[in-house]
Amino acid sequence: MVTTLIDPQTSTWVDVFSTKQGAVYQSDAERCWYVDFAGKVAKFDYRCLLKLKKAVYNVDIEAKLLETSKDPDVEIIFICACDHTYILTLMQIIALKELMEGTFVMLQLNSILQDRLYRIAV
Repeated sequence: MVTTLIDPQTSTWVDVFSTKQGAVYQSDAERCWYVDFAGKVAKFDYRCLLKLKKAVYNVDIEAKLLETSKDPDVEIIFICACDHTYILTLMQIIALKELMEGTFVMLQLNSILQDRLYRIAV
């Protein structure tokens, strides 16, 4: 489920990954992630975060840049089964893709470290 927050309480959030354009935080108490991007903070469960990643990765940025029509360079990212929609320019899509890539690399790295530490301890 996705919820947009107006006044987030970041004291219980852990920074997973951040760039100049946005950040992703994890809340262990709520078992969710908060994506701070494009002027809003949205709450995602893991399933919706994966759907957001997939939707961002499915945007063909190269084709959009090479397109010669006079259509606006705006993409609507709608996540099925989630209550949130992003309307982004190509530059924002590139920034969100970078944010998603970094976030999932950090989550994977954390998983690898936990696995290695657990194996050494046992």
